Amino acid sequence: MPDSARLRTNLALGAISLAVVTLVEQPLAMRLAGRVVARRQGLVQALPGAWLRDLAAILLLDYATYHWHVATHRVPLLWRLHRVHHSDQAMDWTTALRFHGLDMALSVPLRLAEVRLIGASPRALALYGGWFFANVAFHHADLKLGADRELAWFLTTPGMHDIHHRADAAALDSNYSSGLSLWDRVHGTFSAARPDVGIGIPGLATQPLAAALALPFTRDTPG
Repeated sequence: MPDSARLRTNLALGAISLAVVTLVEQPLAMRLAGRVVARRQGLVQALPGAWLRDLAAILLLDYATYHWHVATHRVPLLWRLHRVHHSDQAMDWTTALRFHGLDMALSVPLRLAEVRLIGASPRALALYGGWFFANVAFHHADLKLGADRELAWFLTTPGMHDIHHRADAAALDSNYSSGLSLWDRVHGTFSAARPDVGIGIPGLATQPLAAALALPFTRDTPG
């Protein structure tokens, strides 16, 4: 698939996903976050000080995102959607946009449950959202950092996430963190071993837009 066509597909998928986030997830989550704070509901609302509550909420949201990412790989229905992201045979910042719209839609109820359970405020939600999207663009970027290994003790780096996108079963089942790399280290899913294979899913080529949208409903495909 020509790189220009690949980029157009990734941008189009990103636009669909962004529409789901901005038109559905964000309004619902922000409204719920306002109610949660007003009623002092959720885990962090027992903490003293608004900024401490927000910091704790951001950490817990990042932790929840780690577990959701693991689920998208290990639950067959979720993986059928998430493999659209992994079917990209090259990786750059546009890969960060390459998600099926239904993948985003299914995460909305989870995000609402997280806000209610954690007690995240609208400010914590906004700060986490900005930090999350910046991190996702960063660790999907085609960057070779001299301090990548050192940074990976704290953050998900391009080198660390490159391993996760390799067409290798063990690599695919590692490095799930999207923000802090701590979660992979705590749960034993961190890997620094890059297999000598390409990016993507074995036997599955990068698809144009229509095929990418149809991929979750296509049977007998690799991955």
